[in-house]
Amino acid sequence: MLIAHLSDPHVRPEGVLYQGVVDSNAQFAAAIAQVKALDPPPELVLLTGDLVDHGQADEYVMLLRMLGALDMPVLAIPGNHDEREVFRRAFVGKPWLPAEGPFDYVVGDCGAVRVVALDVTLPGQHHGVVSEEAAAWLDGVLAAEPARPTIVMMHQPPFATSIPYMDPYDCREGHRLAAIVARHPQVERILCGHVHRVMQMRFGGTVLCTAPSTTTAIALQLRADAKPASYIEPPAMLLHHWLEGRGLVSHFIPIGTFPGPYPFA
Repeated sequence: MLIAHLSDPHVRPEGVLYQGVVDSNAQFAAAIAQVKALDPPPELVLLTGDLVDHGQADEYVMLLRMLGALDMPVLAIPGNHDEREVFRRAFVGKPWLPAEGPFDYVVGDCGAVRVVALDVTLPGQHHGVVSEEAAAWLDGVLAAEPARPTIVMMHQPPFATSIPYMDPYDCREGHRLAAIVARHPQVERILCGHVHRVMQMRFGGTVLCTAPSTTTAIALQLRADAKPASYIEPPAMLLHHWLEGRGLVSHFIPIGTFPGPYPFA
């Protein structure tokens, strides 16, 4: 099973630049074209939050217009830049969409890997939290299919990145998530967005990784006094490949056209 993983496109209304600098819509359109060009094609696309920049209805109109080019199912979860009820209205009719409350849901009919969406965002806040209620829900969901390979997707990652201007906006109470995942070894990955960079670490006995943004890269600055900064680096995505008997391998794919292919490996 192939799963394409895009994050943080920060789609804007037509003709409006992200932060007045970057054409995030063009970048996301290029990412979608890259997904469509994959051979074999992925069975599923995951979007781990910050689908739009200001949570505006016209931004979601643009987002859905671009997602319409995809031929495979798309699962999405809101980030701190999404407006929850506008997000819900935009995706109304999708079988995975909860009618109310947190955007916690389970999809198990798209292939061998089961996907569990865990909504850790807080309305009006940039940080997230694993609440006791969310933790109990996740524990029950994972216990229901203990032998099924599973991905948990969320927006804010539950660890300190050591980037000083990002860590105040992480997902708090991550110890609750770690304790639950440690009890359920079928969890192959925890997939996050938010930090606009690829990071990975062991977490709760599994592997946690964050996806790059299709728009900008947050600067990797580890000094405690570093000031917020971003770069227009090549946008990128992740591709997660599940094989029975091997498990899940995650690939980093830059988005764009590059010299090659050359006849060597």
